Amino acid sequence: MNGFETVLYEKHQSVAHVTLNRPQALNAYNVQMRDDLYEVLSAIRVDDEARVVVFSGAGEKAFCAGADLREFLTAPSAVKARKIRAVRDLWKLFFSMPQPLIAALHGYVLGSGIEISLFCDIRIASEDVVFGLPEVGLGILPAAGATQTLPRVLGLAGSLDMLLTGRRLTGQEALAMGLVNKLVPRDKLMETAEEMAKKIASYHPAVVQNAKQAVRRGMDLPLDQGLELESRLASQIKR
Repeated sequence: MNGFETVLYEKHQSVAHVTLNRPQALNAYNVQMRDDLYEVLSAIRVDDEARVVVFSGAGEKAFCAGADLREFLTAPSAVKARKIRAVRDLWKLFFSMPQPLIAALHGYVLGSGIEISLFCDIRIASEDVVFGLPEVGLGILPAAGATQTLPRVLGLAGSLDMLLTGRRLTGQEALAMGLVNKLVPRDKLMETAEEMAKKIASYHPAVVQNAKQAVRRGMDLPLDQGLELESRLASQIKR
């Protein structure tokens, strides 16, 4: 897959790499990026050769510094917006991806950048990372799931602190709070993400995907139903 305006895509054996590619705008998320990501993820989702996906940002300054407000604050009518989302719901697609998703995060990870990372299963960050959710201070609400995904990672207190005050987290704070799984030097970021992706990709793909599904779906179920889900997914594995 080539020819996207805002995203770079590569596949090395069984690891797919998706790079947000608007470095001149700190990889700000815009309408074209939404469309490009939707096309890329739709293709990866049905690609049996792609066992793990690594997301990163081009340039030295940011993974993604949030939404491009020049576009999103001049949004179409509510009716038109709903029609677009019904046809091209990127966030629902992110959540439905069967493959494990790894976010390799550096520099600014703000607004939509955090929201993209929260749809990933594992987050690895470099020591220069800065997390923040500035939306409330701009008079808007997060529109890509942060009010729902962030509490599932940070809990109630940490999430409301970030959302309501606009507080920014350093890499060490994010690691201590559980927002990231691992913190590494900047020059080791992609190497670390690649090593983890290759390790996961070496395992039985159905086992990996069913394990992800059991955890993701089971979190919102009562324990007895979660155990039933685990048993059902385990029985589907064919060796």
